[in-house]
Amino acid sequence: MILKENERIDDLQRNHYKIIQDPERFCFGMDAVLLSGFARAKEGDRVLDLGTGTGIIPILMEAKTQAAHFTGLEIQHESADMAARSVSLNHLEGKIEIVTGDIKEAVSLFGAASFDVVTCNPPYMTEHHGLTNPEAPKAIARHELLCTLEDVISQAARLLKPGGNFYMVHRPFRLVDIITLLRTYGVEPKRMKMVYPFVDKEPNMVLIEANRGGRPRLSVEKPLIVYKEPGVYTDEIYDIYGY
Repeated sequence: MILKENERIDDLQRNHYKIIQDPERFCFGMDAVLLSGFARAKEGDRVLDLGTGTGIIPILMEAKTQAAHFTGLEIQHESADMAARSVSLNHLEGKIEIVTGDIKEAVSLFGAASFDVVTCNPPYMTEHHGLTNPEAPKAIARHELLCTLEDVISQAARLLKPGGNFYMVHRPFRLVDIITLLRTYGVEPKRMKMVYPFVDKEPNMVLIEANRGGRPRLSVEKPLIVYKEPGVYTDEIYDIYGY
């Protein structure tokens, strides 16, 4: 496996899997790991990860679930290339496919109602404020420059089979927008978990499960606390990470 300039190989602590990353571009964060632990996939399911970056969510979910196949869609060629090489590094070519393409064209690429599960760790920020270079990989990953929240949810709704599930991690300040858009596109919010950095702080992440065509009933799970003291994860975080 040939690494390119600035790239490194990180151990994922699951099934001896590893991932190629470039700190100069973008490295996966805790949000992706938490989403991979929150999302559910049954034996035989086909799973699509929208905006897969370096492929972290499909690789972790392959280790944690019995799903039949995973597809990662990524618009940035360099990230998609790293993801594909990570798939090869872990000998997962038969289980994971990386596709270079635009989330806004996902239905055209894959066909409507073609997945049992769709996951997404989308850009969180809506504004360009503070962006020094909108073309930079980190800016594209963090800001809605190439796709919006509505693009993600509208495409996910059409990509899911009836009864299929959509899983997303986002920021609590977008929660009203998220629930409104999910219902607008016929994907009913069913399960939600707030993530708090410390027990006495405000939540900084929200995990959402929604079902295509589901009946209205939202279950709010007990909160997830990340740190029990500075620098020390809670037992639940250690379990999710697999330490």
